[in-house]
Amino acid sequence: MPETSFSGVLCPLVTPFAEGTVDEAGLSSLVEWVIEHDVDGVVPCGTTGEFASLSADEFRTVVETTVDAADGRVPVVAGVAGTDVSTVLDRIEFADSVGVDAVLLTQPYFHSAPSPAGDLQFFEAIAASSPLPLVLYNIPACTGQPIAPETVAELSEHDAVVGLKDSSGDFDYFLELLRVTGDDFTLLEGYDQHYVSGVHAGSDGGINALSNVIPDVFADVRDDAFAGDTEAALEREQEAFPGLFGYCMEYGFATVAKVGLEHRGVIESAEVRPPLTPVPDDVADEIAALTDRLV
Repeated sequence: MPETSFSGVLCPLVTPFAEGTVDEAGLSSLVEWVIEHDVDGVVPCGTTGEFASLSADEFRTVVETTVDAADGRVPVVAGVAGTDVSTVLDRIEFADSVGVDAVLLTQPYFHSAPSPAGDLQFFEAIAASSPLPLVLYNIPACTGQPIAPETVAELSEHDAVVGLKDSSGDFDYFLELLRVTGDDFTLLEGYDQHYVSGVHAGSDGGINALSNVIPDVFADVRDDAFAGDTEAALEREQEAFPGLFGYCMEYGFATVAKVGLEHRGVIESAEVRPPLTPVPDDVADEIAALTDRLV
């Protein structure tokens, strides 16, 4: 099992589309953009990457394009979520074959476990065969329930399970994870407005959707937070994140991030796939204006 550590700001990349197909050149440009603006890692095929709307071939294209574009400069943590062990392991094996550093996975969605024991068995089955380190992904809004803290604590003892991203927005849950896991277990905030509070409490950083659009701002917040200047970090966070984050909560993280990226000239199109829908034109103008004020 390769040793990989993650900290700071990792960007859950959007998947650019052009007339219905994956825009590989746009994805490469996006990877270059966020690395140039000092993010610490990239995450293809996560929620913001619309992974559930990608075909198997497109999943492979997105992951391989990301690895090629990153070119070893930052870690690549690929989303591999699925509802059965075999499919998840197939995705992990592909990710390993193209040079991914670690993978991010949720518990099964739609048919969720009736008890924490079911999630534990699912993750253990994958961990037992995975060639790559696993980062658990807690996003109960999409999976129906959280990964129980006691499950996380037990899994944190497994050599293959190296961390967790929490997108629940429940900071008490995050604090409980900090309490029940060791210092060598990586905990990352997925709820952008909790980034600074998470670092102050002892997190390793975050995987944050807004780092697509304002990676430079996120890098400044990270630097202040990890330098111990919590007051400055919180001031910048509260100035920059709530407006865009509010639009994300209403219209979707991929949708809003793509509008911002198109406005900043990073990708050619803000196209999303159903069930996501484009934002109204007046909202797109508001997102563009807000982005301009932040950079």
